[in-house]
Amino acid sequence: MKKSYPFLVLVFFSSCWSYSQSIATSPYSLYGLGSLYESNFGLTAALGTAGIALPSEEFINNKNAASLVNIPANNFFFEIGGTGIQSSFEDNVRKENRNNFQFSHMAFAFPITARSAFNLSLMPYSSSSFKISGLKIPIIDGNNEYYYLNVIGTGGLNNLDLSYAYRLNNKLSLALSASVLFGNTTDERTYSISSSTTSIDKKVNYSGIRPILSSQYKMTSSLTFGLNVKSPTRINANKVQSVTVENGSGSSFLETDKKSDIDDFYLPLDIGVGISKSFKNKFNVTLDYEKSYWDSTNQSDMYASFSDQEKFSFGLSYQKAKTARNYFNRIKYAMGAHYDTGYLEIDNKKIDDKNLSVGVSLPLDHLSSSLYISYTYGSKGQITNSLIQENYHKLTLNLNLDGIWFVRKKLE
Repeated sequence: MKKSYPFLVLVFFSSCWSYSQSIATSPYSLYGLGSLYESNFGLTAALGTAGIALPSEEFINNKNAASLVNIPANNFFFEIGGTGIQSSFEDNVRKENRNNFQFSHMAFAFPITARSAFNLSLMPYSSSSFKISGLKIPIIDGNNEYYYLNVIGTGGLNNLDLSYAYRLNNKLSLALSASVLFGNTTDERTYSISSSTTSIDKKVNYSGIRPILSSQYKMTSSLTFGLNVKSPTRINANKVQSVTVENGSGSSFLETDKKSDIDDFYLPLDIGVGISKSFKNKFNVTLDYEKSYWDSTNQSDMYASFSDQEKFSFGLSYQKAKTARNYFNRIKYAMGAHYDTGYLEIDNKKIDDKNLSVGVSLPLDHLSSSLYISYTYGSKGQITNSLIQENYHKLTLNLNLDGIWFVRKKLE
């Protein structure tokens, strides 16, 4: 376990939070690849992010690519989404607020044959956005000498996901996906002591491909099981760094855009299982359990360690009738709960995340075009000497457009 320091709380409270390009503007994005971001398509944000076993025919279910085979023949789905987040960060003394809204994902999917389908999605994978200003740090513990640190961090990784699904029979479908991860993070920091200032500007580039195997098994017309297996993956990394020293005699450049390799980042084996049960074609209950084996990656951050992560998701939805003439009868209502133990461990404490959610699906036509609106309230972390608590309100807007393709017009 790496040593952690109480001054890490100041990663947030000493900042001005002047960045809006990142979805996760969080002090915890200081670690690893940044805060990992989970895109939620359709109404899954309102279902506590559950959806591994959802045999969706109405939207692109990114929780399990095997569900793509349920898209009706000749239908073409296009979805775009956005997320707004209002966060508050607090410790025993202070509290700060932060607002942010940004693009969440863009995707399209369509059947290739009666048994197969394809999906292409672009979404954020991680986000890094933090600022430290004038942090006073002792050079040696118990010593009266200090240096002052200023840090600005931005960037993150993107995820280009390509999925192919195939229906083996009326009960079982399989899918193979490739998550192409790419992007960079920047870290600009200055160390000041006496009349000398050292500036280090670092840009780290990441790239990697993560294979994913998914399946859904339809036990009955109302009961479905799902499975996801995400392969352990190495994310290749290299950096470009410049180092400048300024003192009373002038400036000197120790490094200028020097390229070098750094330690690669390792993503763990992820396994997720789910169950979805419908009742009277009106109610649906879905449950997910996921585990990420971070311990096996044998890696840690400067002030944190990575440990095994578990996620528990529950979702409940209700729709009176899918094809009713009355518009309000076709609206789908949803609610959910989610608990994530987290994978970061700081000062022997896990950074967990728990939330509750509600939402609706508003039909836009008599196909599957819909506007999905979800609200989530949750909290992350806890208040200790070395940690802060993040409370957040999240509004998710997803627009799914459904069109009929490859059908010849009939002449009357």
